[in-house]
Amino acid sequence: MREECGIFGIWKHPEQDACVATGEHDALSAARLTYLGLFALQHRGQESAGITSLQEGKLKTIKGMGLVSEVFSTQNIETFPGTAAIGHVRYSTTGSSILENAQPISVTYAGGQLSAAHNGNLVNTDLLREILERQGAVFQTTSDSEVIIQTIVSHTASCDLYQGIIRAISSIKGAYALILLTNNELIGIRDEFGFRPLCIGKLNNSFVLASESCALDIIGAEYIREVEPGEIVIINNSGITSQKPAKQPERYKQCVFEYIYFARPDSKVFGKSVYDVRKQSGRYLAKESPVSADVIIPIPDSGVSAALGYAEACGIKYELGLIRNHYVGRTFINPKQSIREFGVSMKLNPVREIIADKRVLLVDDSIVRGTTCKKIIKMIRNAGAKEVHLRISSPPIKHSCFYGVDTPDPAELIASTHSLEEIRDFIGVDSLSYLSIENLLSAASSSIENDRFCTACFDGAYPILQG
Repeated sequence: MREECGIFGIWKHPEQDACVATGEHDALSAARLTYLGLFALQHRGQESAGITSLQEGKLKTIKGMGLVSEVFSTQNIETFPGTAAIGHVRYSTTGSSILENAQPISVTYAGGQLSAAHNGNLVNTDLLREILERQGAVFQTTSDSEVIIQTIVSHTASCDLYQGIIRAISSIKGAYALILLTNNELIGIRDEFGFRPLCIGKLNNSFVLASESCALDIIGAEYIREVEPGEIVIINNSGITSQKPAKQPERYKQCVFEYIYFARPDSKVFGKSVYDVRKQSGRYLAKESPVSADVIIPIPDSGVSAALGYAEACGIKYELGLIRNHYVGRTFINPKQSIREFGVSMKLNPVREIIADKRVLLVDDSIVRGTTCKKIIKMIRNAGAKEVHLRISSPPIKHSCFYGVDTPDPAELIASTHSLEEIRDFIGVDSLSYLSIENLLSAASSSIENDRFCTACFDGAYPILQG
């Protein structure tokens, strides 16, 4: 329940000796393009990064703790001249935040080499690990991602890799978007419910897989489509093929929190613009919860799109009354509470000329513990606001997620232990309202497909039980 990662892969990108300084993407190796893709996905994980490259038929990996820019340098990227690569940025998963758990995770087995980059979280990790250890498997990490790759390998003893994958995914439960790199092919897989996103792009004659479309944009690749829930996409020198296992769930359960918070607003996720969903959420919020105010101010950057939608729907003036220091990372995905709280005081500064003597309406995407929000409200009041109102463009988060979102224990979720009035009083606002689940789903859906999203963090309706 502590993972939110970004994954990227590219196949058959031609090696050329052309000067990188020309700015032509064709001058970049597959590993360099993966490096750029990981930059675009850095918001999904800031603890470690890694790239595995296919060079002359062999897989080679570089990974380390820290940001993409810290792990990779010009020197080590230059040693990655291959034509295929996968990459991963990680936020604490099932397993400690240590180098051994950084990805991609690679193994050598009877069929060759296999490297994996995984976004998501399994709910039956302990059971699978116990079974594998009884069969003689030796684990190098505490990550559920290694459990996936070891499960696949264990099923290849009597069949080829593809059949091993089919057998393996029938036994693993939970959320996974997975990119595998072998000596001969690139493989993309989504779990049958489609919790985590994965899309397909094309750059000239090369195919690309990525968690979000923004990673395609940075390398100039064309967005083709989403990998469908339950689909296995195989990319090799013959092109791209796909297959779905015969057994499929009646409904998909894609993580609606991708639209609320995780994905970049310039991405297309689950086939729809993240920016459009967030802005539409703000419009619905304005209709549900109007308020008399002089100015609408987003809590940056997470509340910007919804605040624009709210202002558009109600006609109240929109202003950037809080300025963010972009050299301070996001608080929600920092695993240590003490660092989170320190970050709040460093990342935002109010514009007093916009706030003083005004009835201020703040808009944000969510409230988790309430401590961050409380500090921001105090900051706005200290800047001279006459009134402070808060509108949240998602429902109250009351339940933990077991499918790859970093939500704390329910006891730490303020909406799980406090009423709306108690939350209002705790954070110190004059009024507080959340968006309803119904209108969130309406904003996220292209048509009448509201049942294709997982909303367990709001309503406790878990599609897959732990076990």
